[in-house]
Amino acid sequence: MNGFSIGHFVRRPEFGAVLSFVAVIAFYVAFGGVSLSALFGAASWVNFAANLGIVALPVGLLMISGELDISIGAMIPAGSMTIAILSGYYELPIAIGMLGVLTIGIVVGLINGLLAVRTSVPSLIITLGTLVAVQGLVLAGSVILTGAASVPLNAPAWAKTVFGDLIQGKFQVIILWWLALTVVFGFVLHATRYGNWIVAMGGDEVSARNAGIPTDRLRIVLFVLSSTAASFVGMCGAILFNSAQVSGGMNYIFNTIVSIVVGGVLLTGGFGSVAGIFLGALTFAVVSQGIYFTDIDRNWSNLIIGVMLMAAVLMNNTFRQMALSFVPKKKK
Repeated sequence: MNGFSIGHFVRRPEFGAVLSFVAVIAFYVAFGGVSLSALFGAASWVNFAANLGIVALPVGLLMISGELDISIGAMIPAGSMTIAILSGYYELPIAIGMLGVLTIGIVVGLINGLLAVRTSVPSLIITLGTLVAVQGLVLAGSVILTGAASVPLNAPAWAKTVFGDLIQGKFQVIILWWLALTVVFGFVLHATRYGNWIVAMGGDEVSARNAGIPTDRLRIVLFVLSSTAASFVGMCGAILFNSAQVSGGMNYIFNTIVSIVVGGVLLTGGFGSVAGIFLGALTFAVVSQGIYFTDIDRNWSNLIIGVMLMAAVLMNNTFRQMALSFVPKKKK
């Protein structure tokens, strides 16, 4: 059994995410005039990280496989509006609304996946098309069906408890969903053959296909997971805030990609970890929300995010080269 090795840890995909997280915390404590207790006791950045993290998990796996999904920006309001229209406006059982959310996530994911495997069009362009199409569908559908762009929702108590409650009055219950899904995705990526297949696809898809890996089927599944996760986050938001709007969700595109890259996933695919994606979401949340607990001018937030992203890209490339060039010593 191999013991812990600092050298081995440095070559892990999530090492850059650990450095980024520690650096951001240290920066705010040293220059922002904020204490660790105040920063870690705040619910805003943890709630932000949970919502972002649930979307980042499947999108991160997609990026490891060499693909990208930006339609998540439209799937979040699509999920919230679907349950609000079905169970709010038409007063159908909340379970029917949830089934509708699941259905729209699966359908859009299938469209993205099938187009990605059946055409030579890059997934960025494909999901850009579905992003715009779903945005238009949600807006037009809401206006036609309800006559408004905002729909109220009064979810039953059990749905509130499971999907839209506040723990201790400030922590969203979606945090528990995020932690559970992180464990599940971590197991799939790092302890099953499917995880090996995903990494192999991102490294060299042709070789992966020649090795018998069902690349097309796996790619479709990943797109479905991505769309469904985004619609799930939208649904939880509608239940929590008792309403849904056709706007919103576009910030998730940028935020998700940045958090995943900060988490150690390469934009070119073939390298990354769930632990890194988890830490990337935490780090981005601290950067985005933590500045409000400091004395730093809010106008500097975008600069901090930009510098963090550039540093993360450089670190990720360095650690990947270290991992690829590492040759284990032979035992004498």
